[in-house]
Amino acid sequence: MSVYIIAQLKFTQRERYDRYQSRFMGVFKNFRGKLLVADEHPVVTEGDWPRDKVVIMEFPDAEAAREFQESPAYQEIAVDRKAGADAIVMTVRGLK
Repeated sequence: MSVYIIAQLKFTQRERYDRYQSRFMGVFKNFRGKLLVADEHPVVTEGDWPRDKVVIMEFPDAEAAREFQESPAYQEIAVDRKAGADAIVMTVRGLK
């Protein structure tokens, strides 16, 4: 069953986040995921959303998502993401 990692970000130190972003695809390409959404201008159609960016990644299963998130390569660059943005990150299961 596919799983999705959804991140909602509020930038706090843009230069640190930009450093993370510049290194992200170099790490991500080594895993079994697909980057589906990375939008800094989502259209909020209902409610209050005090964030700057939404990211959605698809993985074939929970194990693949965990492999990515827990990998030493991702953990190394995630230092800049954590310093550069306040984030809400969740993993959700797909329907199939």
